[in-house]
Amino acid sequence: MTIYHSLTLLLIMGLTVNYPVMADSIEPSQTLTAMKIATIAKMYQQDVDNEGMDNPTVLQQYANQDLQSAIQLEQDYFDKTQMSCHVGYDVLWNSQDPDYAQDKQFAVTKQGLVQVSLAKGSKIYYELSCGGSDGKADCQIADVILDETGRSLRKHLLETCR
Repeated sequence: MTIYHSLTLLLIMGLTVNYPVMADSIEPSQTLTAMKIATIAKMYQQDVDNEGMDNPTVLQQYANQDLQSAIQLEQDYFDKTQMSCHVGYDVLWNSQDPDYAQDKQFAVTKQGLVQVSLAKGSKIYYELSCGGSDGKADCQIADVILDETGRSLRKHLLETCR
């Protein structure tokens, strides 16, 4: 029986040392992942609530300064030429006629991109920049990766809308 008690004690000590239970044991990467997903989920919910009729667009509202500049370049190009240099569809929904009621799933890829999987089979990837200068952490969209080949919305607008 003494060996049994000793082994039990060692097992308990080993578990205690290797697996501490702490209320604040959330990893920073888990917090960042949650922030990224929350930002994209909130953006989609706003787009659903307003059926894509936000002005400025919901994407522009959630974009960082670099992406906002690229979107503005596209708007300026249209004002000047009356022609579009955009990709030709709503990038949030990968569609010209979005189905706002379709289910969405959010995940973060190994590369740190937020992947939105739409019920109709499309996947859209968002690159986010997160941080906060005022003590509040926030995330903004730095780019939209339009397809599995890595085609960038920001790069497309910068190249096409000049």
